[in-house]
Amino acid sequence: MGWLFSYPPYCPYRFCPSLLHSSFMNTRIREATLADLPCFIRHRRAMFEEMGYRDPAVLDAVDKTSTQYFEQAFRDSTYKAWLVEESNGEILAGGGIVLARWPGFPGESLAQRAWILNMYTEPHARRRGLAKQILHVILDWCRVHGFSIVSLHASAAGRPLYESSGFQPTNEMRLRLR
Repeated sequence: MGWLFSYPPYCPYRFCPSLLHSSFMNTRIREATLADLPCFIRHRRAMFEEMGYRDPAVLDAVDKTSTQYFEQAFRDSTYKAWLVEESNGEILAGGGIVLARWPGFPGESLAQRAWILNMYTEPHARRRGLAKQILHVILDWCRVHGFSIVSLHASAAGRPLYESSGFQPTNEMRLRLR
């Protein structure tokens, strides 16, 4: 049986399928499209539920505003995303990146910031390295497109993955206004 796992052309792993664990057989990473929006909204909601948010009204509101945001962001290319898909079409994992206009800052030569978000793996597909593969595709895309820095907000469950990939805590702070 051949490898069905495929990488975007900018991903260095595409040249060495032996780097992949056998659990990746019959899967591929593909770039997401606007047609995949329901999957991202479902993943986003599940992610928040797993982080302890349980109020259905709050989650419904997040679904609504997220749908509005991502519909526009996919259209104007300020959101890029990738999915791990099995050969039967089942989506096992996904992740994306928001590209926001931003004034220059030390260490970054672009007038843009890159934030990784919506990293999610279906519970039955976890511990197979799928999130790490998506993360590396995103990081490779950022490097190829000239980004020097990429940021994210990590859940407690995701923190070990990001730390193992070299992410470090920053000086970001937050104030809740309501």
